[in-house]
Amino acid sequence: MWSQGVLNFNGRAYRYCVKHYEEPSIFGYNEGRASKIWISRDDIEVFNFDRGDDVPCADAETETVLQMLLDKFN
Repeated sequence: MWSQGVLNFNGRAYRYCVKHYEEPSIFGYNEGRASKIWISRDDIEVFNFDRGDDVPCADAETETVLQMLLDKFN
């Protein structure tokens, strides 16, 4: 299933798109349920995981947003 939306954090809008499943997988982030995670801020990609690390977190704020998404979808 695909989930997308906007997450507001520290006064900034982060757009995200996450592909997640019912069960964890070896292809998921940390072998979890989310196999694809994309995050952008100000129309700039700040994180991308597509069954492997493609674009690492741009900064600590992005890491926090990623963790919020993992708490929900992974």
